[in-house]
Amino acid sequence: LPFSLGVLVFNDTETRAIHLGFAVFLSFMSYPAFKRSPSDRVPLTDWIFAIVGTFCAVYLFVFYRELSTRPGQPTAMDVYTGLVGIVLLLEATRRVLGLPMVIVALVFLGYTFGGPFMPDMIAHRGFSLNRAMSHQWLTTEGVFGVALGVSSSFIFLFVLFGSLLDKAGAGNYFIKSAFALLGHMRGGPAKAAVLSSAATGIISGSSIANVVTTGTFTIPLMKRVGYRPDQAAAVEVSSSVNGQLMPPVMGAAAFLMVEYVGIPYIEVMKHAFLPAIISYIALLYIVHIEALKNNMVGLPRRHLGSAGSRLLSFGLTVAGFIVLSGAVYWGIGWIKTVMGDDAVWVIGAGLLAAYVGLLWFGARQPELELDDPNAQVFELPETGPTVKSGLHYLLAVVVLIWCLMVEQMSPGLSAFWATMFMIFVMLTQKPIISWFRGRSDLGLAARQGVLDLIDGLVTGARNMIGIGVATAAAGIIVGTVSLTGIGLVMTEIVELLSGGNLMLMLVLVAVISLILGMGLPTTANYIVVSTLMAPV
Repeated sequence: LPFSLGVLVFNDTETRAIHLGFAVFLSFMSYPAFKRSPSDRVPLTDWIFAIVGTFCAVYLFVFYRELSTRPGQPTAMDVYTGLVGIVLLLEATRRVLGLPMVIVALVFLGYTFGGPFMPDMIAHRGFSLNRAMSHQWLTTEGVFGVALGVSSSFIFLFVLFGSLLDKAGAGNYFIKSAFALLGHMRGGPAKAAVLSSAATGIISGSSIANVVTTGTFTIPLMKRVGYRPDQAAAVEVSSSVNGQLMPPVMGAAAFLMVEYVGIPYIEVMKHAFLPAIISYIALLYIVHIEALKNNMVGLPRRHLGSAGSRLLSFGLTVAGFIVLSGAVYWGIGWIKTVMGDDAVWVIGAGLLAAYVGLLWFGARQPELELDDPNAQVFELPETGPTVKSGLHYLLAVVVLIWCLMVEQMSPGLSAFWATMFMIFVMLTQKPIISWFRGRSDLGLAARQGVLDLIDGLVTGARNMIGIGVATAAAGIIVGTVSLTGIGLVMTEIVELLSGGNLMLMLVLVAVISLILGMGLPTTANYIVVSTLMAPV
């Protein structure tokens, strides 16, 4: 739309500046400075920090034309803006992500200015404040580098898609389905926690969002069947962290790989799929061993069918899904061959018909609400009705995967179309289901859909704050490496320690990743390690 109208068309640098402006502003608005700070209102100092920080971030956007006429010749205003901007960015990072990320960034900044005083192996001539601030804040080598560009162009769209899908009810649907399928087994709640985290990982690359979505329900039930509180928490956290590996909506680091390594996102997805599946099989095995060791039992089912009938039903479902997938793939291919450019309208009508059909099918199932996990008696929902009630949510994931894998669209454009479809779903699903169920409250259902959409947009923005400031703060590290040449020195050190042995090199890089991972989020960890170690 902007390109067709010729308005609001921004280049990469301008987009990154606007993106960081929002991230910094929301950091100060959403996160109190200290634990004792007021949480019921935003203090005046935070308003000042937010406004000044936002101005510093959008400085490149507001004065883009002027800055482009004097590259390498910063004015006093440029330097002071960069200095204040970095200070406020680090304060925002401290609030959102904690001190470890800030300390790492400060160490690299200190190295920029203290080069002459370093040991001979890593010494350099040092840089002035003018040179350092110009490099870090006024170019795309530092804060406004590749990492922030990936955050603004790819990651936000996928995070927004995941939050809308979750608010629409897909997160709840995945938890219900996981419990219906696995809850009756030994240690069933733990196995359901693993499966529901894997399913939530399909739509959310955020570990924190995954824990919050699934953990509030799964942890009490795991404790009830005999897991210790620490075991229940460990199962939930490890399952949710592995959700970052689960395609198609993966963690932010996956999109950084696309940009840094220069490979298509579809390749990252293909290579992540097998490790993700293996990690979840391993987690299921671990919780099964623990359940056997402690002689745990599963949760009671409402209706118990024979093992043979359940197996037959599962086999027929899988076979039907494979046949349907093949029919859709070849059918759409044939339509595109016959109709050419007009095929998009036929495919769109088919998608709409499938959506309405699945809503009708789901509306025929009884309304299923999960019981309170802390209640005395918890019965598992029935498998068939539970799985059938939310099949329309899978259409949004199908749209995303189809655009990525079949149409070979860019990750950003694929996420855009999937998000537009999700917005349509959120606005229409509740009124249509109410109509199919013969209710008269269509207006109320439509209003609830709008409120859910707004709530989903809010959650998407809130989930992005951490990634936005993390990629910007990690840009300080990348900027220091490109300014001082420390990357070449690190390469020499690793080569020296490994003696040129590739396996030893990989082990050293893995150890560095593990040590940094104790304090840094995945995104920042990937940027630091890839910047320093990838050249080796």
